[in-house]
Amino acid sequence: MDSVLFNKLSKEEARLLNPLVLAFIGDAAYEVFIRSYIIVQNSELSAHKMHVKAISYVKAHAQSEILNNIEQYLTEEEMVIYKRGRNAKSSSVPKNADVTEYRKATGLEALVGFLFITDQKDRLRDILNKCINCNSSGE
Repeated sequence: MDSVLFNKLSKEEARLLNPLVLAFIGDAAYEVFIRSYIIVQNSELSAHKMHVKAISYVKAHAQSEILNNIEQYLTEEEMVIYKRGRNAKSSSVPKNADVTEYRKATGLEALVGFLFITDQKDRLRDILNKCINCNSSGE
């Protein structure tokens, strides 16, 4: 089980993945990070209030705004991954999300997925901390 649970890919292997696959794993990694952050910072809150707080970070609008704020910190390689995710054609867009914001959010999730699946822990931590710091409206 360990070999499957903690399997990582090389950058070359990860670049070959469909960007929506990177967004698939990135969505999960981002969500776990946000939930962990909220628990540590707000352990006195009820699970429902923690859920509501998490939504303020994971909804498409918030992720789009976060991306606008951290874009300047991305490397050239990271911008390529982000743009591949942003430009990927998704079969659906949630009814409560603006298409442009949803695509930017997908790009952010693809970037997080790429950093996660290639085991770039320090850079992933840096990017995720920037996400937290620029979403003070979620606080």
